[in-house]
Amino acid sequence: MLIHYIQAAMGRAHYEILPDDGSYYGEIKGFRGVYANASTLEGCREELESALEDWLLFRISKGLSLPTIDGIRLQIKKVA
Repeated sequence: MLIHYIQAAMGRAHYEILPDDGSYYGEIKGFRGVYANASTLEGCREELESALEDWLLFRISKGLSLPTIDGIRLQIKKVA
């Protein structure tokens, strides 16, 4: 389910070419603070996915909620 969640979130990614230096910038709406910048589109996509994974792990470790994406809702359950 986590892989499907990440794939769905990455499907919402938006990329643009920055006019200053021609590098690529990417972000995912609804995932505040998840963004990336790289010299190639593929590099930007890879960095964005890594940033998303880090963001998810941080929020999970702190017990924070995660947005529902394409009907996929991740719930964190505490275990003893």
